[in-house]
Amino acid sequence: MTVRYVLDGSQVKTLEDFWRVAGEGIGCGGYFGRNLDALADCLRGGFGTPDDGDFMIEWRDHEASRQHLGYPETARQLEMWLARCHPTNEARMAARLADARAGRGPSAFDWLVEIIEDELPGGLSLR
Repeated sequence: MTVRYVLDGSQVKTLEDFWRVAGEGIGCGGYFGRNLDALADCLRGGFGTPDDGDFMIEWRDHEASRQHLGYPETARQLEMWLARCHPTNEARMAARLADARAGRGPSAFDWLVEIIEDELPGGLSLR
């Protein structure tokens, strides 16, 4: 039987909000990590989610999340990443930041959806 976890997209205004909402709604003991790699790890199962990966995520009011996790939030996140990235990655991160500021490339919302779809094929319902 597939377990369904519900995310309340109206509560997601920043990427930090997503981590909180995901932790509360999905599991991992109330904690869902604070970065994209931790999200992927939790979605693979066994971190408060079914070990066999038999679960899906229903992201309600995802359009509100899509709006809030758009390019301004993406740029904010990339600014923080740029400030602490390895010097060999600075040029790449700066280019991603320039794209986000110009409204190009994937948004923070897109990052999340891509990881969820990669780790849970068919396991994401946007409502």
